[in-house]
Amino acid sequence: MAYSKELKDSIIQKMLPPINQSLKDIQSETGISIDTLKKWQQSARRGGFAAPAGQTSSERWSTKDKFLIVVEAASMNESELSEYCRKKGLYVEQVKAWQDNCMQANGGVAEELSLSQKREREKDKVLKKLQKELQRKESALAETAALLVLKGKMNAIWEDLGVE
Repeated sequence: MAYSKELKDSIIQKMLPPINQSLKDIQSETGISIDTLKKWQQSARRGGFAAPAGQTSSERWSTKDKFLIVVEAASMNESELSEYCRKKGLYVEQVKAWQDNCMQANGGVAEELSLSQKREREKDKVLKKLQKELQRKESALAETAALLVLKGKMNAIWEDLGVE
């Protein structure tokens, strides 16, 4: 069934903060299936909107919704952020805490990646050193084997000549 853009937009607005109406409530009010509402919610999220739908406590929102709020608020100054938070039913402190969490999460990943790369380089150095040592020992072993074979042949020659 095709729904008008106006109807779809008005329903998506009900999913967004500060209303955050649950999908079940919207479904019972409009008669639109939950699956359709979920598709619209996902579409809104892909469009960059936080669509928690039904989660009245912003602390229970998904990390994706919180991240979308952080992205939306990233370029705002203090007054714009305050206005934005009032419209969304949020506190400025919440958004700032979410921003800090995002930065720490990314910083932790970058730091861990850096440490991992450093460990990998150290392992590569050790591996090259061990390979070089193995090659040296293999060469020494081959040289020793060649000398033993040569000594055996020399002893055979001396025995053939009757020299002991």
